[in-house]
Amino acid sequence: MARPTIEELRERRLNTMSTKERVEFDQALAAARLALDVGEKVRDAREAAGLTQRDLAARMSTSQAAVARLEAGGTSATLTTLHKAAAALDMTITLDLARAR
Repeated sequence: MARPTIEELRERRLNTMSTKERVEFDQALAAARLALDVGEKVRDAREAAGLTQRDLAARMSTSQAAVARLEAGGTSATLTTLHKAAAALDMTITLDLARAR
């Protein structure tokens, strides 16, 4: 018998969730995707500015490890942190709100 793929395991688990569990799962997934997207944008801006993580951290008055976590999507960045990153990169923050799909 073949071993199930990760996608098959995911589908099995989703199919056993209650409606409440599925809502919580979808919310957690959306938050993780947002954190990854924000981290990617910060990394791209830092690299475009020719800065290392250490350089950006110094400009933000934080640690290189904190910048690494932010860029990896390992933390949900606060608006204060994003403001510090934007200021350190000589950028501004813009926000778009759109209807959920």
